[in-house]
Amino acid sequence: MDHRPPLTRRSLFLGAAAFGVPAILAGCGSGSPSPAPGGSSSGGLGTITLGSNASDEVPKKSLEAQIKAFTQGAVKVNTVDHNTFQENINRYLRGTPDDVFTWFAGYRMQFFAEQGLALDISDVWRDIGGDFTQAFKDQSTGVDGKQYFVPSTYYPWAVFYRKSVWEEKGYQPPRTLDELTALAGKMKADGLIPIAFADKDGWPAMGTFDILNMRTNGYDFHIQLMQGKQSWTDPKVRQVFDTWRGLMEYHQPAALGRTWQEAAQSLAQKKTGMYLLGMFVAQQFPEADRDDLDFFTFPEINPAYGTDSIDAPIDGYMVSAKAKNVDGAKALIKQLAQASSQNIATGLDPGTLASNSKADTSGYSALQKRGAELVSQAKHIAQFLDRDTRPDFASTVMIPSLQSFVGKPDEIDPLLASIEKQKATIFR
Repeated sequence: MDHRPPLTRRSLFLGAAAFGVPAILAGCGSGSPSPAPGGSSSGGLGTITLGSNASDEVPKKSLEAQIKAFTQGAVKVNTVDHNTFQENINRYLRGTPDDVFTWFAGYRMQFFAEQGLALDISDVWRDIGGDFTQAFKDQSTGVDGKQYFVPSTYYPWAVFYRKSVWEEKGYQPPRTLDELTALAGKMKADGLIPIAFADKDGWPAMGTFDILNMRTNGYDFHIQLMQGKQSWTDPKVRQVFDTWRGLMEYHQPAALGRTWQEAAQSLAQKKTGMYLLGMFVAQQFPEADRDDLDFFTFPEINPAYGTDSIDAPIDGYMVSAKAKNVDGAKALIKQLAQASSQNIATGLDPGTLASNSKADTSGYSALQKRGAELVSQAKHIAQFLDRDTRPDFASTVMIPSLQSFVGKPDEIDPLLASIEKQKATIFR
């Protein structure tokens, strides 16, 4: 059963006004969280606990710096590996969760709000609403019309490359799938692995599926497929996997044993020619090399849809329905929603953009400015496969299914039949 209102599904950030570009769990919540630097115990709101999936070095430091500016209470952060957090979120929220937790906008937020696992923070939005576009508010709103999420940062997915390598080799960004294939062939002849690729963690391949499906069948079909309203055995879906299989010879081999960080490092080390990933790929580049990083949007496959759609997920914060310090939790997320906090985030993390319309973008790197421009030009913006569908379908069906395809790309039909069978059970 689909619980999402039409506004948040069909019009996921349409066009430039969309984003308004200003530009798990250690013991599943039972572990002792460690204090974040700077949390002041002299604040009047006591101690607030925060469950965080910001386990990688750059986002972890970014969150610590933002919390350091919070003086209304002490903040204790329980940081858990990103994938573990995501895979255990349901059990975590039903157990002994922290007051505040990091999570995602759109359907993934709505799903837990509907389960009664998130606190209504509409009163917070009455204070911060003027700093966000309607599109961001829509993505923070549950099916009951109340707000449950505060946006922090977002990032587009695109195909990243090193400018110096491309200039040396004379490569040009491809405009069509044929041009992409020709470019990959040239890279291979030049001794480069054309496309960096990793799927040890299960989710990176979702980005490849998303863009191939949106480029082949359009945004509406993609979202309907995510909602369980289209069949995975439809020839349209088969075509997506056929196209992907045709690109596999250009992908970095042994992807199931490689993390996205390792694939990103291969791009930084000039061993691979390009990499389809979120803009957070910049986290794996030495600071001195970040100006050498550029991107192009994935090229056209079907002229009917061109390049009108991209993935650009929004990260942010929610308050647990079981929060012990509700006043402190609301004060903390209000602080994290401020332009000042998001200026810290985008300054420390080169792979993110601020969601607050009043954030200072004058200090954006060239990459961040290009990312903001890409998002503003997109007609349709999806949140990413595991955020645009039911979490149980994403984790128990799509992760193993896509990993199976990556390992055995010739066995498409039985794979799609299996996905459809499991989908029918989950989306009853």
